[in-house]
Amino acid sequence: MFVKDLIKKYDGKTVVDSVSFQLPEKSVISMIGPNGAGKSTVLNILSRLIARDSGVVDFQGTDITKWKSRELSKRLAILTQQNNIQMKLTVRELVAFGRFPYSGSRITPEDDAVIDRAISYMELDDFRDRFIDELSGGQRQRAYIAMVIAQDTEYILLDEPTNNLDIYHATNMMKIVRRLCDELGKTVILVLHEINYAAFYSDYICAFAEGRIVKFGTVKEVMTRENLSRIYGVDFEIMEVSGKPLSIYY
Repeated sequence: MFVKDLIKKYDGKTVVDSVSFQLPEKSVISMIGPNGAGKSTVLNILSRLIARDSGVVDFQGTDITKWKSRELSKRLAILTQQNNIQMKLTVRELVAFGRFPYSGSRITPEDDAVIDRAISYMELDDFRDRFIDELSGGQRQRAYIAMVIAQDTEYILLDEPTNNLDIYHATNMMKIVRRLCDELGKTVILVLHEINYAAFYSDYICAFAEGRIVKFGTVKEVMTRENLSRIYGVDFEIMEVSGKPLSIYY
């Protein structure tokens, strides 16, 4: 997937300004930057939830807008911040939604096997018959990830998957993101506010400020004192933990 000269405006204000990049496959790519930098807007344009004003979004050799919805849903999945399903659903019923692009509402034995594997992969076997609204925040987030796994796409887009999670569940969520790439071969693109999670669990970082990309590169290329100070407007110190550059700002 690559993006070239992407532009998006709201009420005459440019919120995404001439953004261009290419996403490395089978990697974890984190989009970071301050509030209003354009991260989530770009992610939603990549998933076709938001229309771009101009520019190119090429997905597997075809403009993203030219894909039929059902075929695109077999290759690309997105989990947004707003996942408040009002229906009374069990974990298994929720995860089954991931098979809709393949079988519609007629779940096949093959679909059942995929659903069960996704539930087991997310260690939710004990909760498969529990209603979603009875789960903790961390358990609920894992159920949504299981639904995405059941969708079985090459690309997974996650908008702030650690939002509203405590440090224990947020760390476990980032470990899951890493496993999706390392064990299942997925390309995972996510928006994160916690830059140390981005540094520790990502392969690449795309850093935004004021609707533009400040730096796109490996973790070590992006996570420097100079880059982070430019992006966030505060001073940073960088230290290494387990070979990864982590930051302290002041």
